Amino acid sequence: MRKLALLAAAASAALLASCGGGDSPAPTATPAPGPTPTPTIGSGGGQSAFSYNVEPCFTQAVPGMGMSVRQLIATPDALVLDLSRPAGFPNGRIPDDQVVDIMVAMLFLDLTESGQSLRTFANLPLNPPRSFPAPTTTFPFLAKPTGNPQLAATTGTSFDFRTDPDSAYTSVDRMGNPAIATILVSSSMRNTYNDASQSADLAGQFTEEERAGLVLFMNAIGDDLTNLGLEICARRI
Repeated sequence: MRKLALLAAAASAALLASCGGGDSPAPTATPAPGPTPTPTIGSGGGQSAFSYNVEPCFTQAVPGMGMSVRQLIATPDALVLDLSRPAGFPNGRIPDDQVVDIMVAMLFLDLTESGQSLRTFANLPLNPPRSFPAPTTTFPFLAKPTGNPQLAATTGTSFDFRTDPDSAYTSVDRMGNPAIATILVSSSMRNTYNDASQSADLAGQFTEEERAGLVLFMNAIGDDLTNLGLEICARRI
């Protein structure tokens, strides 16, 4: 949605620029009132008048992961990491991963369509190409310190990792998949969602909430994505 807003802003700026300049505006004729145009359903620029079946978005396979979107988002507290597959969100996370852009593509786009992928939005030139300063390629992956004088960078060898069992920790947010609560869970349910355990997700406690959230967003911008030439995963009903 951020990208669509930026595109709209750029288009508006271009339109204003094309209006011409000068010290005084040229006289214009007063147009005669005409008939009110009939809005075209699904033509963009607002919420569409039709709805979508979003179930195909949840059942489609996540490329390279061997699981469906629904299976992947059923464990939002944790990151899946398969060492036999290339690293990068949703298989683990590297510092430059644009997690929200990747998650939005996963939820909105038909990932079987040629030319579309998990990184369709992340690869748009509206995004900064990299963080600055760039992260390192070894643990702890932190960028070199800035400032004057510049602080010494750590060697990454003096870390003391805790060995407490999982039961010793309290879940305070869903940082494994941070976009799920933002996109799919209503504000009235967000605290309940964040406080719940993974067993609740696996049992399907939030399935209907997530489906309703995606329907809401898809109804609002599904036709806009289609008008941009993208193939969405939802089906119009």
